Amino acid sequence: MSFTFKLAQRLARLMVLGVALLVACHLPDRTGPTPPDQPVRIVVSPASAALDPYQTQQFRAYGRSAAGDSVPVSVSYTATGGAITVSGLYTAGLVPGNWRVIAIQSGGLLADTAAITVTAPAPGASQFGHVFIVTEENTNYASVIGSSSMPYLNGLALQYGLATQYYANTHPSIGNYFMLATGQIITNNDSYSTVVTMDNVVRELRAAGKTWKSYAEDLPSVGYTGPDVGNYARKHNVFALLSDVVNDATQVTNLVPFTQFATDLANGTLPTFSNIVPNLCNDAHDCSLSTADTWLQNHIDPLIKSATFQQDGLLIIVFDESGSDNTNGGGRIVWVVVSPKSKPGYVSTTLYQHQSTLRLILKGLGVTVFPGAAAMAPGMDEFFTP
Repeated sequence: MSFTFKLAQRLARLMVLGVALLVACHLPDRTGPTPPDQPVRIVVSPASAALDPYQTQQFRAYGRSAAGDSVPVSVSYTATGGAITVSGLYTAGLVPGNWRVIAIQSGGLLADTAAITVTAPAPGASQFGHVFIVTEENTNYASVIGSSSMPYLNGLALQYGLATQYYANTHPSIGNYFMLATGQIITNNDSYSTVVTMDNVVRELRAAGKTWKSYAEDLPSVGYTGPDVGNYARKHNVFALLSDVVNDATQVTNLVPFTQFATDLANGTLPTFSNIVPNLCNDAHDCSLSTADTWLQNHIDPLIKSATFQQDGLLIIVFDESGSDNTNGGGRIVWVVVSPKSKPGYVSTTLYQHQSTLRLILKGLGVTVFPGAAAMAPGMDEFFTP
């Protein structure tokens, strides 16, 4: 082989090596730190859920950066023991057991798992002896939580439980009240006056041998089912439009003025379920948040401190709808739970709506038949100790 040819070979090799070194100098270091806007792990929320057969639970997945910030991420879901949609809505199967939901990042690099326990409900097993709900009016979540106008309610949220992703179902008010009572919106006409015959909370409570009353502030008289009077609004007391109440001479007497509440509390004669309806001023509909907060402290704080409540009580304070938000139908609102069985200072990021509250009311009292959308609504067991 000639000297000239050998020299050419060596020069060619040197050129290739030089190009390789030049390219290497300009390529990014793929083993270096992850960019701050890129996830280093995937998080599924909620991390666990206890469901009844065929109950649904919305799961959400997001990325967590090296700095601990939440970053958007595209995932695919798989599940055992039930079915899951591409958006993360899981429906439990019939078979009880311990199951999983897995979120896998597109590309298969990162994943996270949520644990699911499916249990057959035990008929008649009551978690609470007395359940109470107070419904406030027309206010956005951001106007309440952290507001100096509602120190009492904020104090309860900090001490007991708060749902940070709770949304009303519709606008205006009446459809949300019907959802809380029947699991259906039924109407969005606040002047609606037709008696409804579908399944409802009263029917299921009675079938299970439970008692109830609706304590409505400024209700003109016991058993009143008529239209608005003064600061009393029937659209906020849809129990007066349920056939199980209106068409039953005994049940209709469970529609009572709110003045009866303090008497029943003092005498130890509260029913197992109490629906509490402040008037149009004290529910923040016509008056200030400060007025509503003062009313809660004056009338609800004695309940919370009572021996009856401290033994086995559950109190829900919820707003019916937001003031200026249509997200998920009726906007983001405040939902606070108080109970001696609450996890202290618990904060939930699970998406809930009014049908979940209806389910909680009934399930908490040992009822196993849930009207309308409550039958498949996400449960709210996460707020309570076992």
